[in-house]
Amino acid sequence: MSTARLGLSLVQHRVFTTPARFRTWIAGRRSGKSYLAVIECIAAALRRRRAMVRYIGPTLEQVRELAWEPLKRIIPPQYVAVVNESRLAVHLINGSLITLKSADRPERLRGPGLDFAVLDEFRWMDRNPVWEAVRPSLSDRGGRALFISTPYGMGWPYDNYVKGQEGDPEWASWQTTTVESGALTDAEINAARGDLDPRSFRQEYEASFESLGDRVYDYFDRRHNLAPVADTGGDLLVGMDFNINPMSWIEAVAVGDECHVLAALELPVSNTEEVAQEIRRRHPGRRIIVCPDPSGRQRRSSAGGITDFTILTRAGFMVDAPNAAPGIVDRINNTQAMLLNADGRRRCKIHPANCKPLVKALDGLTYKRAAGDVSTRVPDKTSGLDHIADALGYLLWQRFNVSVNRQVRSFLFRI
Repeated sequence: MSTARLGLSLVQHRVFTTPARFRTWIAGRRSGKSYLAVIECIAAALRRRRAMVRYIGPTLEQVRELAWEPLKRIIPPQYVAVVNESRLAVHLINGSLITLKSADRPERLRGPGLDFAVLDEFRWMDRNPVWEAVRPSLSDRGGRALFISTPYGMGWPYDNYVKGQEGDPEWASWQTTTVESGALTDAEINAARGDLDPRSFRQEYEASFESLGDRVYDYFDRRHNLAPVADTGGDLLVGMDFNINPMSWIEAVAVGDECHVLAALELPVSNTEEVAQEIRRRHPGRRIIVCPDPSGRQRRSSAGGITDFTILTRAGFMVDAPNAAPGIVDRINNTQAMLLNADGRRRCKIHPANCKPLVKALDGLTYKRAAGDVSTRVPDKTSGLDHIADALGYLLWQRFNVSVNRQVRSFLFRI
């Protein structure tokens, strides 16, 4: 099939022609996602003899509606040997087979090797059982996969999109709005904007990952706050949150008045002693200043009743903490100002590859919603994204406070 006759938009053509093994297209409604999925299946089946191709949709009803009827309509009849309605399968004259299945029964996705699979609207699929069934089948034949969906919070679509932005040649990703697809008129889009609440419109038509609520750190911008920062030596600055699962900490250096975050780490089901040992193992002989959650002065996490601050100082670290915990709003505002201030400066630079948990938290941590879908100023801790973001906040509050003289509020804890 000639690509010139496929009727693809510029966005669809870009996705179609990119050679990456695993591609993710996050797009707004009516962007032609399912049409591209069908075209990709046909092309993969025609590209080689005896190819095994599979389309996967959320439910059987959606599979029939989104792909089965369009597939039968689009595929050139001269290439078709047999159409099996009951099994939702098309046998081609070159020996290739296209099968359509639903993800609501993941165990039925296991089977022989696949040359290509497309997961359409995978936001609605249960990630672990579905991908655990499909991924080994792709290994058998070195197969490729295409993930297509509107976004949904910070789950599977977000994770796949991030993978495609990190420079791995096996992964590629795109995020496009309904407007960019050119499929709907401005009048229709404006009508939808008037019919939907703002978050639903952003999710469904603007392909936004910010759909679950207002972002806490909305000044964070991947394009400008992420940079390949390097360790310049000197004091290692550590921000730490004393949650047990996970224990979270940030490693950074000061470069002038900027904070360069070198690493963001989480240690599941851990404690302060283990984290201290890990930090020392990573940085033997270095002078380390820890800026932790101020509650660690009273919090006794060891069997002998020793406080977290004492554990850190016995490990050879200096502990820099305020006499009293800053207000949550003040700490968030300070972090926001480091991410972007009123002069347009971004004084907090973050290493993209070494700080994935932090990047996800800054992207995805939102405020709670009150009755009537009203935004509060209380971060939503149910997502688990708050711990690593808090670790950064404690560090920035102590060493890079933008509004208050740090020496007035802080002390250096020693034993």
